[in-house]
Amino acid sequence: MKSVIVIGMNVDAAGVGWLNVEHCSMLLKPPLSLNFRFSPQTSIFRARNSRNSRMAPPILSLALPSNTGRVLSIQSHTVQGYVGNKSAVFPLQLLGYDVDPINSVQFSNHTGYPTFKGQVLNGQQLWDLIEGLEGNDLLFYTHLLTGYIGSESFLNTVLQVVSKLRSTNPGLSYVCDPVMGDEGKLYVPQELVSVYREKVVPVASMLTPNQFEAELLTGFRS
Repeated sequence: MKSVIVIGMNVDAAGVGWLNVEHCSMLLKPPLSLNFRFSPQTSIFRARNSRNSRMAPPILSLALPSNTGRVLSIQSHTVQGYVGNKSAVFPLQLLGYDVDPINSVQFSNHTGYPTFKGQVLNGQQLWDLIEGLEGNDLLFYTHLLTGYIGSESFLNTVLQVVSKLRSTNPGLSYVCDPVMGDEGKLYVPQELVSVYREKVVPVASMLTPNQFEAELLTGFRS
């Protein structure tokens, strides 16, 4: 059975808006209709820098209720293959999370291949994106997820992002996959290992290393 979601919005003269969401079956059964009310005082729903903020449309990812949360996912992107954000975003969306991806790198393929080409973001480029989100009141997240990171400056800036997000939501959960390598081979610059061990581990809520990465972080080999 196929279905469609119909979203409508109305704003009255007082600037009070109604967001209407209808779930309609293709078999033409009566739609399931839900209404969510927002007002001019609910500034998080509106673009702060809009010339006419009272009439700015709501940000649907913030206006719609969620029993799961909002995830900022900072991971790799590859043209070929399903790793990083390509393997994380869609499953999380299926579980009901609203996910905003930031690509730490853009590579032709993952680094386990003999060769790869592409671009690596630095710390300033990451911070530019964070400032853009903050400028529009879009920095409220319940979870931060990080994966493959290709430069030391980027990883150090991730630590600033953790601090920034927790200043907005102290309950933020930070899930770190410290992607560094596998089977005795590093996929990242050597200097990232000490940053993970000394700076990232203390602030992460959860770590998901493989055996090789756990050995690097702990200094013990099994």
